Amino acid sequence: MKAIVHVALKNGVLDPQGKAVADTLARMGYKEVESARIGKVIELDLEDGLSEADANARVKEMCEKLLANTVIESYRIDLQG
Repeated sequence: MKAIVHVALKNGVLDPQGKAVADTLARMGYKEVESARIGKVIELDLEDGLSEADANARVKEMCEKLLANTVIESYRIDLQG
């Protein structure tokens, strides 16, 4: 089973990296870009035999403890296979 974790800054949290990307794209001629937010995607290969409920619970625990700073970031877990 594979878990894909999408981590992004919460609304209202400043994103200087996203602003830099949006500004650079505008300077490159992509005027339609009003803003950008930068996040991360983490792919985890999980052992076989783990139930979907257990996998979700374990990955949620990983997110809360390490993968996401839950004060300023939100996350979404997608389980595959």
